Amino acid sequence: MTLEFGRPETVTIPTVLTERLVLRGWRLDDVQPYLRMALHPEMSRYTTSPSRESGVWNMTAFQIGHWALNHFGMWIIEERQSGEFLGRVGLYEEPGWPGCEVAWTVRHDRWGEGIATEGARAAVEFAFTALGRDRLISIIHPENRASIRVAEKVGLRLAEGPVDRSGEPRNIYALTRAAWVTATASPRQLAMGEGQ
Repeated sequence: MTLEFGRPETVTIPTVLTERLVLRGWRLDDVQPYLRMALHPEMSRYTTSPSRESGVWNMTAFQIGHWALNHFGMWIIEERQSGEFLGRVGLYEEPGWPGCEVAWTVRHDRWGEGIATEGARAAVEFAFTALGRDRLISIIHPENRASIRVAEKVGLRLAEGPVDRSGEPRNIYALTRAAWVTATASPRQLAMGEGQ
């Protein structure tokens, strides 16, 4: 018996460029920098972070699989100027999830630089324009003031909470496409009725 091979299926992860960032697909060489980021004690204060190389490898495979199954997901964040690994940002939605979530994780030593906000804005625009989503959420621990500030800067507002997520309290922030279009439209577009 002779095997016949069809065309291989590939996972397409679009690269997104912002002013300072490159949002790109996951690679094997991201495992070590992600592990170094995840091992900082502040990184697991409000969420679960992998603590071993095998856990980061599994998460990387999961993220690539998320893109393959949903045609959206999380990107790796690189600094445009240096190519330095900064974290991850993007969209997440598994079966039973309360909606399409925009989420971010940035290296602790780069907090406060607006990286999460810049990346999250790109993810929101991608969701509303490329994917045609009508609503996005972000699930945030009520005490995570830094993530709450990022969510609010991006336009998400408290919609529900606190709710129980795996035994932990979480608030759900939300943003509709209509609200995003109105907030991002220029005054000229609004006057011409284009931002509505």
